[in-house]
Amino acid sequence: MSIDLPTLAPPAPAMTWRQEMRAFFSMWLKDHGFIRDVYCNIHRVDDRVWRSAQPAPHHLRWAKRQGIRTVLNLRGRRDTCGSYILERRACEQLGLTLVDFPIRSRSPLDRETLRAAGKVFGDIEYPMLMHCKSGADRAGFMATLYLFLHKGVPLRQAMGQLSLAYGHMRQAKTGVIDFFFEQYMAAAEARPMSFDQWVDEVYDRDGLEARFKENWLAGVLINQILRRE
Repeated sequence: MSIDLPTLAPPAPAMTWRQEMRAFFSMWLKDHGFIRDVYCNIHRVDDRVWRSAQPAPHHLRWAKRQGIRTVLNLRGRRDTCGSYILERRACEQLGLTLVDFPIRSRSPLDRETLRAAGKVFGDIEYPMLMHCKSGADRAGFMATLYLFLHKGVPLRQAMGQLSLAYGHMRQAKTGVIDFFFEQYMAAAEARPMSFDQWVDEVYDRDGLEARFKENWLAGVLINQILRRE
């Protein structure tokens, strides 16, 4: 299995006006950007970090005005997706560093990805905006990890980033994120250990995934109606 790690986005390609229009309609229709033009789920995590859904260029211009220097793209590199094409170009034009770090929201992450997720917060330049497609699940996972590992916030408190207020539903398959953190807390209560120690010595990705059960109705809402990634 190949492991995706944080990488700097490549330079944006030159585009004709026709290519730009195709990218725009891909973003706005195929990638549901028309919804995010109404509500982009942008929230402040702390004084150095924001979280959001997939930003359009005008959202990135807003982020630049807030002092953002780095954009952490949790959807990863998607060369044929209009949202990503326009995001790369906007970040380049605005002088923002775009870091691609694809992670999953419906199954537990691999050890290597978890290690990289914890490390990335010490490597990037702040202030930072992190985003996935909807700003609910992957952004919530990373916001929780940031507060817990990088800021020392108690994990249960940090898990407030995994809330229905952001669109996260723990009853659906995306609830495996909550289940992941809860398994660590249970293990650390039985035998005190750091998060890194648990990941390295105890964490069983396949076993955790097998034990998690989603509510089928919540799954229909998230996957078929809202069509989350």
